[in-house]
Amino acid sequence: MHTYETVTEAINGLKQRGYTLDFNLEENELICFEPSLRLHPEDFHIHEVHRFEDNTDPDDQAILFAIESKEGHRGVLLNAYGAKNDSMADALVQKLKIFYEQKK
Repeated sequence: MHTYETVTEAINGLKQRGYTLDFNLEENELICFEPSLRLHPEDFHIHEVHRFEDNTDPDDQAILFAIESKEGHRGVLLNAYGAKNDSMADALVQKLKIFYEQKK
């Protein structure tokens, strides 16, 4: 697996490797605006997880996911955690947790 020093470096590296879409969390699904996609937890796979921590500023902590839909759409999901973390739907949290535990 690739390692990256910064979030920007990771996003650029993943985009070069074909993860070109930008996913966002909405309720209990991932959405992409271009092209218009809505993915439920059973509709995608997580290929990579990259965690970034800034010891000087807890608000600068994030997890970047490399995601592929069952139809082959590939993109990234950037999720901040720590003080500013938005709550994710239970099904998404469970899927992400399972993936992360399998990679340990």
